[in-house]
Amino acid sequence: MTSLETLKSLVDEKQVDTVITAFPDLYGRMMGKRFDASFFLDNVAVDGTHGCNYLATVDMEMEPVEGYDFANWSAGYGDFHLQPDVDSLHVATWLDRTAIIFCDVIDDSSHDLVTALPRSILKKQIAAASQQGFTAKAASELEYYLFKDGYENANGRAYHNLQPAGWYLEDYHILHGSRNESYHGELRRQLAASGIPVESTKGEWGLGQHEINVVYSDIREMADRHILIKQCAKEIADAQELSVTFMAKYKQDQAGSSCHIHLSLWNESGNAFAGDDELGRIKCSPLFKSFLAGWISHASEFMPFYAPTVNSYKRYQHGSWAPTTLAWSLDNRTAGFRVVGHDQSLRIECRIPGADCNPYLAFAAALASGLDGIKNNLPAPDEFIGNAYDQSETGTVPTTFRDSILGFEQSDFIRKTLGDNVHKHYVHFFKTEKEAFENAVTDWERIRYFERI
Repeated sequence: MTSLETLKSLVDEKQVDTVITAFPDLYGRMMGKRFDASFFLDNVAVDGTHGCNYLATVDMEMEPVEGYDFANWSAGYGDFHLQPDVDSLHVATWLDRTAIIFCDVIDDSSHDLVTALPRSILKKQIAAASQQGFTAKAASELEYYLFKDGYENANGRAYHNLQPAGWYLEDYHILHGSRNESYHGELRRQLAASGIPVESTKGEWGLGQHEINVVYSDIREMADRHILIKQCAKEIADAQELSVTFMAKYKQDQAGSSCHIHLSLWNESGNAFAGDDELGRIKCSPLFKSFLAGWISHASEFMPFYAPTVNSYKRYQHGSWAPTTLAWSLDNRTAGFRVVGHDQSLRIECRIPGADCNPYLAFAAALASGLDGIKNNLPAPDEFIGNAYDQSETGTVPTTFRDSILGFEQSDFIRKTLGDNVHKHYVHFFKTEKEAFENAVTDWERIRYFERI
């Protein structure tokens, strides 16, 4: 039974009466519409719908930003086409009789994917892998903080003095985790019931911080799951008058929240990373070596795809569980690249991205970098053994948003990989985000300077 046949059965049985058609914007937020389910089946499922193309050029506050070629006031902010990807259908059991389907964003004139949209960027790299005979599998481990304050209340207090759902570090603690199982258990159950198979949740190294892991899958499906996990987590919290945040660093004295990315390439024989070559303490294929080398070599250039806000860079601190170097090592959490598993489970875990990353962009950056390593047969650097925080033999993670944008802007590899227009689009997007912070007057400034300057 196809996804649409399944949906029709659910609609006929009155289990679904609403369909959300959505696409991820540049920040990774779900944008779209809610349709009556019958209308969707009769009119939208095949023919699609439309949305204003300004959605590819707005800031966090939904203000149209000038300076984009793709959409602007002079061109009148027209529409682009939203074509449902029927294979992405999920029944969102945490919502009332609602299904969610992701859309590809299509140019009305050329009928091609709008290249600047995140899902299109990932699809381009998936196609590049397919041309080389590979499929990619991935998983993203998301960390988040849970608070006893609801979103509306937290906003009314400017997010000050929120009460974390924990009063001591509960990393792996079952007792403390049980106190908030009414939230985390509901999150696991609703995701699983919605077709997103969950492995586990656990307490993390912060007051009220948790991590959720879902089953390894096809890389496009995993990106969709990542977005749905965040949406589900926020909407369940909202319903329970709680709040969660996926900020990379919500508070100076608390651990940052990461999004560790696990990735491997597969072909007809299985895991293409498996092999008998020796590299440090692991056995792998020559392809693994080149993929790892490519991922590492382009990590700094692609940094805004892993760390997309000024807040992202406050996570990279010595001894903080967030990496500060581009070293790789076997099962070593101080390294930016941690190799885990063996044989068919062999994979690379990149610990650089924060929980604020857009998964489509982060996955696309990883895949493009690794494929370039294979194309150029790059040699893998030596394995680092020890505390990577205390070594300076490898490259370092950019520590400011300004530096990472500059590296992204000046990269010929990224310009070639994304295309000139897409590269320019994201340079403008990240610079706009940076300038929004630089122009803001912060609480830190008021506390420091109001009286004493």
